[in-house]
Amino acid sequence: MAVWCEEKANQMLEIILKGLFIGFLSSAPMGPVGMLCVQRTLNDGRRHGLVTGLGAAIGDMVIAFFAVVAALGMGFSTDFIQQHQSPLQVVGSIAVIVFGAFVFRKNPSRNLKKLDESVAVPFLKLFISSLLLTISNIATLLLYVALFARFSIIDDSGLFVNELMAVLFIGVGAICWWLLVTYFVDKLRSRFNPRGLKVFNRIVGTILMLVGVVGVITAI
Repeated sequence: MAVWCEEKANQMLEIILKGLFIGFLSSAPMGPVGMLCVQRTLNDGRRHGLVTGLGAAIGDMVIAFFAVVAALGMGFSTDFIQQHQSPLQVVGSIAVIVFGAFVFRKNPSRNLKKLDESVAVPFLKLFISSLLLTISNIATLLLYVALFARFSIIDDSGLFVNELMAVLFIGVGAICWWLLVTYFVDKLRSRFNPRGLKVFNRIVGTILMLVGVVGVITAI
């Protein structure tokens, strides 16, 4: 009994850490939502940026949940994963590499535009706008399916606990990311250089590609 409890605790801890890592890393690329969060932090203050980030984090949780449903619908059952673990990890890793290459080449500073500071936008509107913008990005759904395959998160045991925990901590990881972004943008607003976002995206893209390469190597 003690051994079983220890195994379950270790499994749950692994799911939590994977969820945090996926949430943190998938939020890092400076796409439309990231730029919106930066803009609102610069123009209206950190609270506006945080509300925007919170909307994005909830959107990530919604997409992650649908990614789980999609993965199960595609036949990512426990038996299927065990029988095809290496091919699935290779496919998922390659998808992560492709996404990382796209992030590496993307220049987010081109999308940085001045917002109208004279108009006070309600927090609810900020939240909903970033939530909808996040959910509308179908590429994020595909990324989560790939990451779930890469990290072997899907489990069709019927309890659905692992998947729900992963979705929850993906949201927590995303929130942690937006806390960091809004903090540093707010503190460094006087020295903020949009061109630095391109360098940052290259760093994130490189990390994603490395995660994918490691996944391919370990699978082979």
